[in-house]
Amino acid sequence: MSRWRSIAMTAWMGVVLARGAERPNILWLIAEDMGPHLGCYGTREVETPNLDRLAAEGVRFTHFYNGHVCSPSRSAFMTGMYATTIGAHNHRSHRTDGYRLPNGVRVLTDWLRDAGYFTANVVTLPESCGFRGTGKTDWNFFYEGRPFDSDRWSDLRTHSPFYAQVNFSETHRPFRAPSRADPAKVELPPYYPDHPVVREDWARYLDSVSELDRKVGRVLAALEADGFAERTVVIFFADNGEAHVRGKQFCYEEGLHVPLIIRWARALPPPEGFKPGTVDDRLIHGIDLAATTLAIAGVPKPPAMQGQVFLGPHADPPREYVFGHRDRCDETVMRIRTVRDRRYRYIRNFTPEVPLLAPNAYKERQYPVWNLLKELYARGELPPASAALCAPRMPPEELYDLETDPWETQNLATSTDPQHRAALERLRAVLEQWMRETKDLGEVPESPDELKAAQEHAAATRARSDAPAGSKKGAVR
Repeated sequence: MSRWRSIAMTAWMGVVLARGAERPNILWLIAEDMGPHLGCYGTREVETPNLDRLAAEGVRFTHFYNGHVCSPSRSAFMTGMYATTIGAHNHRSHRTDGYRLPNGVRVLTDWLRDAGYFTANVVTLPESCGFRGTGKTDWNFFYEGRPFDSDRWSDLRTHSPFYAQVNFSETHRPFRAPSRADPAKVELPPYYPDHPVVREDWARYLDSVSELDRKVGRVLAALEADGFAERTVVIFFADNGEAHVRGKQFCYEEGLHVPLIIRWARALPPPEGFKPGTVDDRLIHGIDLAATTLAIAGVPKPPAMQGQVFLGPHADPPREYVFGHRDRCDETVMRIRTVRDRRYRYIRNFTPEVPLLAPNAYKERQYPVWNLLKELYARGELPPASAALCAPRMPPEELYDLETDPWETQNLATSTDPQHRAALERLRAVLEQWMRETKDLGEVPESPDELKAAQEHAAATRARSDAPAGSKKGAVR
């Protein structure tokens, strides 16, 4: 940030703080493990009237990318920093060793409280909602003190302005929602086999999205009933991609691409260019939510923050690229980095010897299709796109033309086409530069003690399971 821009933003914050009544409340509604599978995004066999209405009253973003799995992603979007920069990249790490954030990095709520915001991670909702928030944080660092002022919705009634979040677990496995979707009518990605187990699992996922929508509707109704809606900016998004085999924990579109809907406070003037009912196709990263939320609150972006502001008079230039990563998840050690632009996605697999379907207790227990794929592959019954998921190695590099191949099934990394070759070389260089400039800590392996703790946790998880999912839901019949 330039010196003059910093001065201007500080002056602007002073004006906003002096006119405190104009500062909006901010409400984050955070789903888990969910892709952009809402009616307003064009998904069939899902019932999402509340989120569709939120999109109609706000702006729907079509190219929003978060982390690959919950704990690195949540560590990132709550600090506005890449998880690989702050040492939060390995899934569920640093929980007990006292690891703290680098100097100059804080969680979003600390910056907001300094600016006079009351903060809450709401667990206890109004009785009319009929459920509780999960209160999930799941950060890969040690936080000393209280990151939120409250966990009760009722406290919002006596504090203004407020920043609050409600966390929903419906789209996290195991799926428990009432059955609505017809398995015969769901649209499957082409890299999954058209099999009854796959169709049933996909339908139950869409049912969980429908149930999430019902609960979001209850929260939005409570916002109206308490008189908050007129002065509250509502931001709905998911922490990481869908809970399917090639989604969550991986760096394809399915693992990183999530919904984002923002509805502005009706009583306050929206930012220039923010028009209800429109669609925004800019490339946006999850870390940009922290910077943009601060901007909405009238707080200048901290100097160290890597996230970019994408709304308001001090918005940063649109991103040309969005980046992603995958490191250890549970006991499975992998290192993957990715970058995409408007057309291409490039993936670098630093551990190609580790297959996509590497042993993983969580996936084996919770993902019936994970086990199904292995069974069908052993019997030679998978179509080529599905069989590729079962390969004993991953390619060192992957390149996909998302205009012609949105499902990322045709790896162009070895293509001799001059256009694809130029894209590969350009994105490879961009990714390497990003890793250098952001000081990617994934180059440093975890200590033997850290890895042993992750493996012991995974072993305990496996022991608690009566049997692998493949012997039940995932078995071939």
